Amino acid sequence: MIKSAYIHIPFCKHICSYCDFCKFIYNKDWVNKYLDSLEYEIKKDYKNEVLNTVYIGGGTPSSLSCNELNKLFNICSIFKLNKEYEFTIEFNIEDISEDKLKICKENKINRISIGVQSFNKSYLSFLERNIKVNIKEKIELVKKYFSNINIDLIYALPNQSINDLEDDLNKYIELDIPHISCYSLIIEEHTKLNNMHFKPIDEDLDYEMYKLINKKLKNYNHYEISNYSKNGFESKHNLTYWNNEEYYGFGVGAASFINSTRFTNSKNMVNYMKKIYKKEKEELAIEDKISYELVLGFRKIKGISINEFKNKYGIDIETLYNIKDLLKDNKLVIKDGYIYINKEYLYVSNEILINFV
Repeated sequence: MIKSAYIHIPFCKHICSYCDFCKFIYNKDWVNKYLDSLEYEIKKDYKNEVLNTVYIGGGTPSSLSCNELNKLFNICSIFKLNKEYEFTIEFNIEDISEDKLKICKENKINRISIGVQSFNKSYLSFLERNIKVNIKEKIELVKKYFSNINIDLIYALPNQSINDLEDDLNKYIELDIPHISCYSLIIEEHTKLNNMHFKPIDEDLDYEMYKLINKKLKNYNHYEISNYSKNGFESKHNLTYWNNEEYYGFGVGAASFINSTRFTNSKNMVNYMKKIYKKEKEELAIEDKISYELVLGFRKIKGISINEFKNKYGIDIETLYNIKDLLKDNKLVIKDGYIYINKEYLYVSNEILINFV
């Protein structure tokens, strides 16, 4: 049963050096055509399930005008939501305004995710995020309307020191936000940073930064490799992915997981606006499903429920060959009915997860 939907809004007021998600600078004519095609796709594919979560993300949605946001929310009004739903929208810090927050509040949004990245002006400039607003004031404005808020932190930037990161973390903690996502900078292909040949930060320093984050955020629940929350504020939508549950994906380039099949929409904007979706299709064999279950599930600090895995796939997780070796090496641990990555190896979790790809 599908209980989540992701909506991709690919427009942004600027394209960042490091970002490989936003593809299109905001264009009023394109936005309206895009929203028309998005509405058509949703009405065509959504089967009236009651959803637990909806997430509007992308380039980001906050770049839309108030009228365009109202149009977007009118499209989303088709979704049936359960009583304890989570409805998230992403905001760039520069786009936060009283008017837009009120529109969100009036249209069932109950969670805001904000791309702060850093308080350090030199690193924001490096990321081509030349923020001219007072970050703290904007966050306080959001807190007037919403209690469930996430902010992003990017670290391991070129030439960043451990003291720079600690200063950022102190400012993040002072904001008293219930959810913080921390991502080590990865220089993606097809981004300006990749073309500029920046040297990645030293691995030992990256590890020291990761340990500092865990230390500074000790009063938060570290529930997924990159995510920290106060009790009750874990991202329900992202847990859909990490629990390998099915979900809708609407919009250009959006991915869906429906009836054991993964779909990917066309990344061609012109085709999408012509309602030519051309979804790529990957039908998963049982081995593929298990691989996804392990790669995604081991991202959670709590790990994977042994009983739920057996009920889902009809086999004992401990009998899998790669699991046996990793248990022997103490890289995986079994405790209280769960199997999870040993905390000492979380930083190099990709070296463990690659065993299941």
